[in-house]
Amino acid sequence: MASNVNPTVRRRRLGMELRKLREDKGMTAEQVAERLLVSQSKISRLENGRRSISQRDVRDLCDVYEVEDRRLVDSLMQMAKDSRQQGWWHAFGDIPYSVYIGLETDAASLRTYEPLVIPGLLQTPEYAQSLVRGAWPETAPVDVEKRVQVRMHRQKRLHETENSNPEIGPLRLWAVIDEAALRRHVGDAQLMIRQLEFLIEQSEKPHVTVQVMPFSMGAHPGVNGQYAILEFPDASDSTVVYIEGVTSDLYLEKANDVQKYSVMYEHLRAQAHNVDQTRQFIAQIIEDFAGKGK
Repeated sequence: MASNVNPTVRRRRLGMELRKLREDKGMTAEQVAERLLVSQSKISRLENGRRSISQRDVRDLCDVYEVEDRRLVDSLMQMAKDSRQQGWWHAFGDIPYSVYIGLETDAASLRTYEPLVIPGLLQTPEYAQSLVRGAWPETAPVDVEKRVQVRMHRQKRLHETENSNPEIGPLRLWAVIDEAALRRHVGDAQLMIRQLEFLIEQSEKPHVTVQVMPFSMGAHPGVNGQYAILEFPDASDSTVVYIEGVTSDLYLEKANDVQKYSVMYEHLRAQAHNVDQTRQFIAQIIEDFAGKGK
């Protein structure tokens, strides 16, 4: 991808600008759709950044909103052009969670809770391969390998010297992982030992924090399932809560929703083992796997 243009983030930013113009004009999405002879759902998709925006779309919307500032129109047109470029992940073909990858690529920080598996950014290639095979048993081998390669490429955000977006710096990752994810056999015992050793190694990076939620904690705010909170370096980009689904994903951006999940995450961090306890806990599980492998 030329320069460091991220089409996913450009679409979101452009969508927010277009929504602001509509609201400043005092128009509803339905009224705009009627003027342009398009569906209301198209206007909504353009504004939430889920749909590619053409320069013609921007021109037509600016006409409807009577935008007289030529510099603003030119800026929005350029954003539309950038938003249609391809991100690095497009080289791997059709990736089901490409919207999330686009957001993660430009995020400054990521807070995630994983109840069942090791987070993708902290997986070894062998663990990732075994996990994809088990989770999607009908996936062709070539597609399994493609997913693993994408996962490994995403991990470059955690390495400052290999960072795919040096303007942002390494991703600040905070991961709370349920004990179940550490004890679940993904592959054989030796594979799990290497994975858990890698997890400890990654947790020693200054911008990576790993905490384990032990079974002994009982019920806690994470029992509702996996989610991630992405924050961005540009204040104009709203924080996003990402919830992964089997056939579709959910992206929450309303301030009230983000606040609820953020508060819930603070409770998770407070109830989980601290960093030192977590490393000791993982080391003990490694010994358990080593005993099983004999």
